[in-house]
Amino acid sequence: MSSNNNLAMQRIAKLLDENSFMEVGSLITARSTDFNLSDTDAPSDGVIIGHGQIDGNLVFLYSQDASVLNGTIGEMHAKKIASVYDMAMKMGAPVIGFLDCAGIRLQESVDALDGLGQIYQKEAEASGVVPQISVVFGSCGGGLATVCAMSDFTFMESSKGKLFVNSPNAIPGNRMDKCDTSSAEYQSKETGCVDGIGTEDEILESVRNLVCLLPGNNGTGGLTEECDDDLNRACENVSGMKGDPRFVLGEIADDHFFLETKKDFAKDMVTGFLRLNGTTIGAVANCTEAYDEEGKKTEEFAQALSARGCSKAAEFVSFCDAFDIPVLSLTNVKGYKAGKCSENNLAKAMAKLTYAFASADVPKVNVIVGEAYGSAYVTMNSKSVGADLVYAWSDAKVGMMEANLAAKIMYADADAKVMEEKAAAYDKLQSSVLSAAKRGYVDRIIEPEATRKYLVAAFEMLYTKSVPESLKKHGTK
Repeated sequence: MSSNNNLAMQRIAKLLDENSFMEVGSLITARSTDFNLSDTDAPSDGVIIGHGQIDGNLVFLYSQDASVLNGTIGEMHAKKIASVYDMAMKMGAPVIGFLDCAGIRLQESVDALDGLGQIYQKEAEASGVVPQISVVFGSCGGGLATVCAMSDFTFMESSKGKLFVNSPNAIPGNRMDKCDTSSAEYQSKETGCVDGIGTEDEILESVRNLVCLLPGNNGTGGLTEECDDDLNRACENVSGMKGDPRFVLGEIADDHFFLETKKDFAKDMVTGFLRLNGTTIGAVANCTEAYDEEGKKTEEFAQALSARGCSKAAEFVSFCDAFDIPVLSLTNVKGYKAGKCSENNLAKAMAKLTYAFASADVPKVNVIVGEAYGSAYVTMNSKSVGADLVYAWSDAKVGMMEANLAAKIMYADADAKVMEEKAAAYDKLQSSVLSAAKRGYVDRIIEPEATRKYLVAAFEMLYTKSVPESLKKHGTK
């Protein structure tokens, strides 16, 4: 075990269980002799690698050391990181990377570039095999941004973390003092690459919590632990908070614990993990309101699918499917976000989300908590695209569109009284949750406070779900 007391090692020690880290390759150093690099002291070639435990769970990790050649990636540096992936895939355990790097090592040129390509290759091989987590503590720019984007989850230290393809000053019309596009705040809100930001201690705690919710690899099946929470516990007051699914998911979860992913990006769609009867469940939910810790409303969103929200949810569902994590959706949507920017990307994003839900063969349960109208509802894990079970709260609405709008279209020339009568009739015949249940599109109408009980039973029943393997290689969405 290394006695190195530098920052790269300190971060490892903070993350892992006490005294569990075992370093490998500590004597490896730079091999290049160009530009007098052989005369430069490069311990561990600027990256510490090894394995350890998080709450008893095996993990493999690498931590770049910015005090050695600015943490730059050279040939041996890259080979060490690639070896971490090889070990992780053999042992079936997550890979965690601590990034703090000034980029590609100029003194090693094409050797360094080839090394970066090897890292990309290993990430591609590991994708869907073991979970990959990146943590940005310092600079992570240019081609290194791809390392984060290819990871399953990325966290950033909020003050010193920098993630970018082009530096802010290299973007035409921009400068860092105008808009720091490399900052943790910008990256978490705008790019969809970052799951959480915070202090070093906060993001390390997030990583620990995440690892404890995930299976080590795609061959072990979904993760299940003992549950001490009451399986029939009533979830009070969830009906009034359906606009903010974080509250609903926290209420139905074991021990009220819900871990949100990409929390600052596309806030109209919430994704994250919870446990139900000890089993890790992935959650996707429409969001129309956001509240702070004191219960004050801080934001409102359209009751609609956006391009960013669909892309965020599609990636999350695909991850869950790859690692046999059951999926729960909370549906409360009645259309699509209207706007030129969204319109440019919406159709493709909707297709990705529809495909993700339809092709996922893990257990899938949908709960309609509010309104479920039109093709936006169909996309949100409806029975039509493969949900195994669909529940709906007793006051939910399911149909083509809102009744008053349907009446205006069908009876455009009618007076106000007739319009009101036709809207009431349409609501009863075509938009009521009872009507959907009678047609078999809703399996059960439940009271909101009983949601936890029914979901526990649903996922327990679906535990042995098996779908025949498809003959196709893979889809194209």
